[in-house]
Amino acid sequence: MTSLIVAAITCILLILSVLFFPKVRIGKITLNTYWIICSIAAVFLLITNQLSMTDAFKGLTSASSVNPIKIVVLFISMTLLSIFLDEVGLFRYLATVCAKRAKTTQYSLFILLYIMVSILTVFTSNDIVILTFTPFICYFSKSTKINPIPFLVAEFCAANTWSMMLIIGNPTNIYLAGSFGIGFLDYLKVMLLPTILAGITEIILICLIFRKTLKQPLKMDLEDEKITDFKGLVVGLIHLLGCLVMLILSTNLVLEMWIICLGFALSLVISVSILNIIKKKSFNNLLNTFKRLPYDLIPFVFSMFIIVLALNKHGITNYLTNFLGEDIIILKYGVSSFLTCNLINNIPMSVLFSTVPHMSTTLGNQQAVFSTIIGSNIGAFLTPVGALAGIMFTSLVQKQDVKYSFRTFIKYGFIISIPTLLMALIGLMIVL
Repeated sequence: MTSLIVAAITCILLILSVLFFPKVRIGKITLNTYWIICSIAAVFLLITNQLSMTDAFKGLTSASSVNPIKIVVLFISMTLLSIFLDEVGLFRYLATVCAKRAKTTQYSLFILLYIMVSILTVFTSNDIVILTFTPFICYFSKSTKINPIPFLVAEFCAANTWSMMLIIGNPTNIYLAGSFGIGFLDYLKVMLLPTILAGITEIILICLIFRKTLKQPLKMDLEDEKITDFKGLVVGLIHLLGCLVMLILSTNLVLEMWIICLGFALSLVISVSILNIIKKKSFNNLLNTFKRLPYDLIPFVFSMFIIVLALNKHGITNYLTNFLGEDIIILKYGVSSFLTCNLINNIPMSVLFSTVPHMSTTLGNQQAVFSTIIGSNIGAFLTPVGALAGIMFTSLVQKQDVKYSFRTFIKYGFIISIPTLLMALIGLMIVL
């Protein structure tokens, strides 16, 4: 009972922290509060012996693919590859080219931006795209005096929809798919159609919602963006593409995905370091890359994993398993995971739900896992609490002095997320 009470209080404080005190300042250091709250809860459970240190250590270091250390290494490694490409100017350059090609039409800019964000999200990750494109959208909206809201909504929705397509697009994909040993290609075969249907649905909805705004003229005078390190860009792209190819072949090579990603991340660091030494250049590109890595994710994932282990030990997750049952699996797991994201965030939800889907058939397990993955991605639309992407997004928008309130987020999120979720689940029903 204690573990359940601690988990509930943690969820409530997590929501309140996002709404009212997202950061805390200690001297000159500013920290995000969401991971601090979860860490305190995890430590309390260990101190009160709701979960023994031995059980916690076994869970964190297990040889299975659900090992949180492997998942964190995989995600941080892929993030490093993506952030480096942003540091050499690739994402901002592509965004500027996209904006300039739109010429005088907001609709053209809107569609080009949506396509650009979608493509980059598929091959990198939703968090990186949001961190890069949100400030850019705010910047060019101010310079051209256009309403940034349609473009911000499109960017956020695209990043959290097309992140479903590949297993590397979102930490929740990695965690849930890893929990059931789903490989790179097997994942893609199932999630391709649901992602496409969801993407088509949301872009139609967003165009309809903002049709009047997007008809307004566009006058843009953006400065040219240049690649700051062309050789570094080539090295970075080679590593990213090489990593994706190896991930596709990982099943045949009998290599775990986290090893592949870590290997390419280390290779990139070594290659760029050698290149900088040869060219007698500074190491700012690498230093800035390491500074921007999402280190907060590490204690957050580990803490939530410990909380779920404690709930498991006391049989709490069995109640959730019995409640969801084994009928209309796709709809139940899709909707429940979607809603749960917005109570406890999508990463804790994924950790919790990874312990639930144990059906009597393999198909039932697949339906439960993939529908939960859909819920974990699209659940980010509804409230800023739904995902780390939402927390970062609202923080970035506030820094740019753009009026995008919690109420506005929910208003557009509700209209767009429900039809998008249903179309993705229908796509999953067709595939499975």
